[in-house]
Amino acid sequence: METIKSSTEVSYLFTHGKRLSTPFATLIVLRNAEQHGQAGRVAFVAGKKLGNAVWRNRAKRRMRAICRELGGPWPDYDVIFLAKRQTTQAKYSKVLGACEKALSGAGFQTSQ
Repeated sequence: METIKSSTEVSYLFTHGKRLSTPFATLIVLRNAEQHGQAGRVAFVAGKKLGNAVWRNRAKRRMRAICRELGGPWPDYDVIFLAKRQTTQAKYSKVLGACEKALSGAGFQTSQ
């Protein structure tokens, strides 16, 4: 799974990407085939304002698992998974279902 590591690329996605909001996470999606070829990339963000290091690590772990289960990373797209407070408190199946619904509504083919 190729990840987005540069803070400038993350900032660019935050300003130009399409936001798909769920009660548990916000997904920021941008088509980016020209710059990075066919491979899709992902990033997982859990802000310090939402919790301590244990909470942030748990949220990122959960979002990585959801991404893998939904078939990500998706070719030609850069996707950011942005955690919300409910990301770690809700049942995994609810978070997975909400992310799948958001991505399906945006035209992504999920493997679920």
